[in-house]
Amino acid sequence: MKRVAVFASGSGSNFESIVQASKNDESYEVVLLFSDQPNAYALKRAETLGVEAESFSLKDYPDKLAYEADVLALLIRKRIDFIVLAGYMRLIGSTLLNHYSGQIVNIHPSLLPQFPGLNAIGQALEAGVTETGVTIHFVDEGMDTGPIIRQEKVWIEKDDTQETLQRKIQQVEHRLYPETLQQLLRKDEVIV
Repeated sequence: MKRVAVFASGSGSNFESIVQASKNDESYEVVLLFSDQPNAYALKRAETLGVEAESFSLKDYPDKLAYEADVLALLIRKRIDFIVLAGYMRLIGSTLLNHYSGQIVNIHPSLLPQFPGLNAIGQALEAGVTETGVTIHFVDEGMDTGPIIRQEKVWIEKDDTQETLQRKIQQVEHRLYPETLQQLLRKDEVIV
């Protein structure tokens, strides 16, 4: 069984859906929530769900290299096999990428390569497109540039706002991410 760490910076709703789904799957177990934000609601969710949680703040380190060295040491101590980014708002650096090559995935609220980076939902609304969606991809050194594992479209209605579109996207995320992780970790191969 794979030992999974989920990284989150915010509320942790995807983290919770992943943990709930993992309870019915023997291919992986979420054993750690890591956050770069000591006040992230995801940490409270972890406590409620009985998942160990740790938080390091980058501002407590001289640089990103030192920060990631401590994160890597934590992951090694916890015997983590796979990292799942779920609303983690930092680019992953070479320290983690080199150690976990091909073993880090991310979810993004657009059909990449469209609308990478921050506020993808707002970017889609501003662009006036009729569809956006959800992308699950492997993490590389770029921002939302890694190989795509899976995508699903979400239609944008004329009356959609940032809030309504976010709710529609999160409904897809909360189903698609756990489903994709189960397939990915069970078979040790990419589902395209």
